[in-house]
Amino acid sequence: MIKSPLQIAREKYVPKVPVSLKGGVKVVEGNKTESVADQAEIAKMFPNTYGMPVLSFEASDEKKDYPAINVGVILSGGQAPGGHNVISGLFDGLKSQNSDSKLYGFLGGPSGLTDNEYQELTSDVIDHYRNTGGFDIIGSGRTKLEEEAQFDQTLENCKKLGISALVIIGGDDSNTNAAVLAEYFAAKDAGVQVIGVPKTIDGDLKTDMIETSFGFDTACKVYSELIGNIQRDANSAKKYYHFIKLMGRSASHIALECALQTQPNVAIVSEEVEAKNMTLDQVVDQIVDVVVKRAENDENFGTVLIPEGLVEFIPAMKALIAELNDMLAKYEDEVNALESNKERREFVAEKLSADSSDVFTKLPNSFANQLLLDRDPHGNVQVSMIDTEKLLIDMVKAKVKKLKKEGKFNGKFKGQAHFFGYEGRCAAPSNFDADYTYSLGNTAAVLIADGKTGYMASVRNLTAPAEEWVAGGVPVTMLMNMERRHGAMKPVIQKALVKLDDKPYQTLVENRTAWAQNTQYVYPGPIQYFGPSEVCDQTTKTLQLEK
Repeated sequence: MIKSPLQIAREKYVPKVPVSLKGGVKVVEGNKTESVADQAEIAKMFPNTYGMPVLSFEASDEKKDYPAINVGVILSGGQAPGGHNVISGLFDGLKSQNSDSKLYGFLGGPSGLTDNEYQELTSDVIDHYRNTGGFDIIGSGRTKLEEEAQFDQTLENCKKLGISALVIIGGDDSNTNAAVLAEYFAAKDAGVQVIGVPKTIDGDLKTDMIETSFGFDTACKVYSELIGNIQRDANSAKKYYHFIKLMGRSASHIALECALQTQPNVAIVSEEVEAKNMTLDQVVDQIVDVVVKRAENDENFGTVLIPEGLVEFIPAMKALIAELNDMLAKYEDEVNALESNKERREFVAEKLSADSSDVFTKLPNSFANQLLLDRDPHGNVQVSMIDTEKLLIDMVKAKVKKLKKEGKFNGKFKGQAHFFGYEGRCAAPSNFDADYTYSLGNTAAVLIADGKTGYMASVRNLTAPAEEWVAGGVPVTMLMNMERRHGAMKPVIQKALVKLDDKPYQTLVENRTAWAQNTQYVYPGPIQYFGPSEVCDQTTKTLQLEK
C-alpha cells in the first residue's frame, strides 16, 4: 500500500493522555444516577443497570494482576474521525493489563456480532491504522440490535471466542443498543460486559459527563476549511450566494460551530426556528432580507449555512414528518407497491391529518417525493437525501424576483448549492480527536478490567491540556428517555440539541447582524498537525465557549 507523506508522519504521532491513564488506575465511584427523563419507565426496563454511579479515574501506585481476557469490538453507524484510535487505545490498554489478552473486531458493524464474522486484531493490524481516519479496519454498519434472538446469537458467538466483554463504538442509537445488550446479559448472568464509546460527528451525544462526541472536532475543522475556501471564492468573484447544507442529522451543532469558525452571512439554527415557531416562508424571508441589504452595498454574494435537519424543526414540517414516519411504518408494503411518485403522494395525502395533508400537498413535488424516501434503520426520515439547500435557493430566487418587479431590490441573485457530509466523516483525526479517542479506548479497557457493564467511556475537562483530562465512566441509562420509534415508544439516548441560552448560540446572535451586512469572513485553512499548540491542539469554539 502506497502511503502519503502525511500518513507516514501521522503514524509516528503519540497521542496525549490524562495522567490517570499513564500507569496504575484507581476507580472512584460518585453519586448514584437516574435517567434524564421518564425515570420510572427506564428503571423498570433496566433493573440490572439503572441507577449506577458515575465513575472517575485517579492515578495509583497500586500494582494489580489482571487475568488475560478476550474482548470484542464493533464500529456502529456512520463513520467519524478517530474510530481507529479508539481501537488502538483499547488494544494498548488491554495489552498493558495482560499481554496475553486478545481483541477481536467484528466485521461490518452489529451484523458481524450476530453473523460471527470477525478478525483478531493484532499489533501488526493495529499499527497500520493508528491516527488514521475512517472505519476500514473492521468496517461499520447500521444493523439494529433489538430482538431477543439477536441477543442470544450474540451471546453464543461471544462464548465461541471466549469473549467476556464487548465494546460498542457508536452514536446515540448504537449506545442505546449497548445499554439494551448490557441489561440483557446482566439479567441472564451471562458473564459478558458491554461498554459504549461516544461517537458521532453530529455533536448531539453530549452531557456534562460527555462533553463532546469524538469526530465532531475534526469534521467541523474540515467543513470550516471548505466553507472558508468558498467564502474566499465568493469574495473574489462577487457573484454567487453559496447555500451550504451541513451534515448533522437533527441538531445544529455542526452548522453553529462552523459559523463560529468562519463568520458566514447567514447561519440557520434549527432549534431557533422551532423555538420561534417559524414557517418555511419566514426562514426564507430572513435570508432575503440579508440579500437585499447586502445588495444596497453592491455585495451580491454571500454564504448561507443550513443544518441538515432543518425541515424537521419547522413546526408544521415536524408534525408532517412525524405523521409520515408512523404512517409509512404502518403502510410500508402498500406504498412500495405503487408504481409512480404521483400515486404515492396521493395515497399518503389521503392518510394524513387535514393539517399535515395541506402542508404536504403544497410542497413542490420533488421535495414531497424526497420526504417519502425509505427510512433509516431507526425509522427516521433520511434528511441527508432532502435537498433543502436547493429548495431554499429556489424560494429566495422567487422572492427577490418579485421584489425586483416592485422596485424594492436592485441587486442580483445567483445561488450555488453544496452539501458537506461525507467529506468530513473519514478525515484523518485532528490532534484533539486523535488524543481524545485514544484516551476513550484506554478508558474502555479500564472499565472492563474493573468489571463494569452498561457504562459509556467518558473523558472530561477537555478544554484543559490532555494531561489534566478526567477519565471515567457514565451509566448509559443516565442519558436515556422514551421516544417514539417505528410507531412505538422505545428507550433511547436523548439527543442533545443546541441550547439557545448557552454561550455558543448567544455568540452567534451577538455577531450575526455584523456578519450578515458586512463581509467579515474567516478562512480557517486545513487542519494543522504540527506547529504551535494554539494552532494544532485547540479544540472547537463550542467547547471553549461552553467552558
